[in-house]
This record gives sequence, structure tokens and C-alpha cells, in this order.
Amino acid sequence: MADQGKKREGEKAFGLVSAVMLGIGSMVGAGIFIVIGQAGAIAGNIVWLSFVFGGIAALLSGYSLARLALRYPSRGGIVEYLVQGFGEGVFSGSASVLFYFAGLIAIAAVAKSFGTYAATFFHGVHDPVMVNGFALGIVAFFTLVNLIGATFVARSENIIVAVKVSVLVVFAVAALFTVDPKNLSVAEMPPLRNMFFAIGLTFFAYQGFSVITNTVEDMDHPERTMLRAMVWAIVLVGILYILTAVAVLGNLPLEKVIQAKDYALAEAAKPIFGIWGFKVMAATALLATASAINASLYATAEISYTMAKEGNLPKVYSYNVFQSFEGLIISALLIVPLILLFDLSEVTTVAALGVLIVQGLTHVGHLMRIRETGAKGWAVAMAALAMFGIAGLTLVYTSRHDPMIGYYLLGAFALAFAVEIALRLATRRVVSRQIVDLFNFRKEP
Repeated sequence: MADQGKKREGEKAFGLVSAVMLGIGSMVGAGIFIVIGQAGAIAGNIVWLSFVFGGIAALLSGYSLARLALRYPSRGGIVEYLVQGFGEGVFSGSASVLFYFAGLIAIAAVAKSFGTYAATFFHGVHDPVMVNGFALGIVAFFTLVNLIGATFVARSENIIVAVKVSVLVVFAVAALFTVDPKNLSVAEMPPLRNMFFAIGLTFFAYQGFSVITNTVEDMDHPERTMLRAMVWAIVLVGILYILTAVAVLGNLPLEKVIQAKDYALAEAAKPIFGIWGFKVMAATALLATASAINASLYATAEISYTMAKEGNLPKVYSYNVFQSFEGLIISALLIVPLILLFDLSEVTTVAALGVLIVQGLTHVGHLMRIRETGAKGWAVAMAALAMFGIAGLTLVYTSRHDPMIGYYLLGAFALAFAVEIALRLATRRVVSRQIVDLFNFRKEP
């Protein structure tokens, strides 16, 4: 009876509101501070449309992931869904390694953004040594924090979420009253194709919605709550992003957005609130990026690393890093060259492409299990097409300005495949399913 009571209590840990707030907190993080200027530099004053289409893509992807989570509830997350879709073979194993690499690249992008915003306080935003120094410092700091297992950082997450969301809301609303109509005029509009080229970056700003699927085992009536929470979280964040995009491009001429693309959100606060507005927004960006690095290090360095290397997770996965610090140390070391060798625009683009392709593969695998999940086939197919289509558009645009991006991406694929083959030959490991009994999953009435 006591066990049943605990189970019922656990099932009610996340209701609709708490799941929505978790999703909002995960999405409104470093992404918007990184991509608003970079996407604005591409799409100009119609970048808000890029956020609209990025949000639609996120809704399609969120629907597919939500249905997968309900059918295959596992800490393995996307890696589990890939194995369920493609089987326990080299392809799914390589995809799990690629997913791990994509996580490392994303952390490097966030760290570079932290370094850029930190350097603005010392007028060294164009000094790569200073930017990289701050980026490396924040990764080292949170690697140490995770090794120590300090709980105060995790406990402060709710405060951090409230601060960053509040600052963005105040900025977006206040900025609407100071918009210069000329900046948003049709005469200033770039070619419409540029708007589509920027969707890959704007989709990256929505990353974090998948965290809602991790609450499935602790969610009250997940069959009714999961999808509603996903939709509400993405729609609310989308509205905030669209308002923020209008505020930035409405208050800054395009040339200034391009000039300050790595810290455009802080620059856009200056005409409204003065130098203190710039400093507050830059400080909020530091808080958001630092929080994102801390939250991502464990998930990437521990869970993703273990799945990639060992092929499975223990039934009771320990959150004490002292018992499993290998992944954290190796991951931190791998992030260092990413910070040193790439600029913020490059590492953000590669991270966005990696996320798009891995999620696209996940949705393709979902189509192979569509009868088991009960999802709408057309929606899952649209999710897969959206991921690959956006990735293709992003590659087409970036290849004109930085042809090395495509080679970096191919290199990541080749390295993931090589690591997978090496692990199989050296250790005979296989990335295995965590949810084996596929037909005993009982849906909520």
C-alpha cells in the first residue's frame, strides 16, 4: 500500500502548469540570446517570420517526441527512440554517438555566447582571446561544480528562469513603444528566401521543449497532459520570441544588428533603457547561458556519454557524479577545441544542424513504429520533412558564406561512425533498447 501511495504521488508530480513552466524555462535560455542577432543578420526585419516557422517545426517535432515518450518512457530519450525505430545496429549506434557530439557542440555554442556577453563588460567583445578565455572559464567552473555535486545551483534554477523570462518580457513590451516604423518597412525587407534560410537558427532557440517528455513517468494523466503541455509551452515561447524579434529589428537598423549580431539583444536594449539596459540584458544573458551550461553538462556528459559508450543505462541511474565522472571529464576536454577553433556563428550553425538531423532521424524511426505509438502518420512525416528541409536550407545558405560548415558536419558524421565501429570492435558493446516489453505499456484511460 505504501508503494502504491508513493507511485500515485509520483504520477502527480507534474501537472499541466508545472510541465508547461518546465518547458518554458528550458526553451527560454541561451538560445534566444545567441540566435536573435545571427538570424536577424540573415532575415532582417522579417526574422519574426522565421520564428513563426521555427515554432511550427517545433510543434511538429514536439508532437512526435511526445508520442514516443508515452510509448517508450526512458532516460535514454532520443537515443532510446532511435534504437526503437532502427534497431540495435550500427546506424542507431552511430546516431547515438552523433547525438552526444551534437550536445557537446551545443554546449560549446552556449559557452562562446557566454564569453561574448562577458567580454562586453570589458569592451573586449572583438578580442577572441578574452571571449575564449571567458568561455573556457565557465565550462571549467561548471565541470568542477558538477564534480563536487553542489546542489545550490540546481535549487536556484527556478529563480534564474523567473529572472530571464521577466527581463525578456519587460524588454519586449517596452521596446514595442519605441519601434521605428522605418526599420520594419517593406523597403527595408530583404529577399523572402532569407527568412527561410534563418529558420534553422530560430529552431535552435526553441531547443529544450523535449525536456517535457522526460516528465512522462511523473506526470498526472500523461495521455491527456503531455501533448497539451508541449503545445502550450511552445506557443507561449513562440509569442515571446516573435515580440522580441520585432523589438530588436524595430529598434536597431539592420547594419547595427549585423555589426552586433553576437550580442544584438543587449545592443537593442540600449536605445530604450540606455547603457544600464545594455548591462542588465548582458547580465541576464550571462545568467541564462551559465544556467544552460550547468543544466546541459550532466545530461550530455553523463547520460549521453554513457549511452554512447556502454550502450545502456543502469536501471537505477546514479546522479552522483563522483561515481561516474569519466564522461564529465572527457566531455569537458572535447568542448575545449570546439571553443578555440570555431567562432560563435560557426559553432551555433553546426549545433543547429546536428540537432535538426538527429531529430529528423528520430522522426523517420518513429514512422517505422507508428502503429505502436498511435501517432498521426502525416504529422510525424511532416516533422521529419521539416527537420531535413530546414537543415538543407541552412546548409545552402551557409555554404555560400562559409563552405567549411558542410565539411564540419560530414566530419562529425564520419567521426561518429568511426567511434561506433571502434567501440563495437573493442568492447562488443551494442546500444540496446531500454524499453523491451513494447506491448505491456498501458495507456491512461
